[in-house]
Amino acid sequence: MSISAIILAGGRATRMNGTDKGLVLLQSKPLIQHVIERLTPQVDEILINANRELAQYQAFGYTVLKDEVDDFLGPLAGFSLGLQNAKHDYVLIVPCDSPLMPVDLAQRLMSALIKHQADIALASSDSITHPVFCLCKKILLPSLTAYLEQGERRVSAWQKSQQYIEVDFSDCNEDFTNLNTFEDLAELALKLS
Repeated sequence: MSISAIILAGGRATRMNGTDKGLVLLQSKPLIQHVIERLTPQVDEILINANRELAQYQAFGYTVLKDEVDDFLGPLAGFSLGLQNAKHDYVLIVPCDSPLMPVDLAQRLMSALIKHQADIALASSDSITHPVFCLCKKILLPSLTAYLEQGERRVSAWQKSQQYIEVDFSDCNEDFTNLNTFEDLAELALKLS
């Protein structure tokens, strides 16, 4: 089954002094480039949700989608853009700041989604849910639109209101390392060197 992916790079990165996280370098490569390299073999289409530095994101060669509202609605704005613009019926959503993302993320989420007849499969590891690593069916767009129109913004609350399944990735917990601060970045760079 064909899968579209949207990389969430539209946040404000307040803990990185507002630096555009997807463009921060790790091993001389922007974080988003690490994510793209891991995603490419897993999906049939890649979209990027960004709200700043649009030309730099467009330089990666993928469609860049800006939030429709300017006041940073959070990750669900990116979810919504993915569900609206994806070519395929299944949309994988991932953040731009997790360069070690599992290489079998899409396949494992899709297997669970089908097996459990769910509409959303989300990753978890060591009893921690990773709501922005998920696979959604496009048919969820009306539900998400209604949720956002009510002023709601919490990703996990919306997911749990749907037919969802959590998929255990405890065997590769480290792969979900996300880099929220420059300290996190330095620590991972040291680990990888």
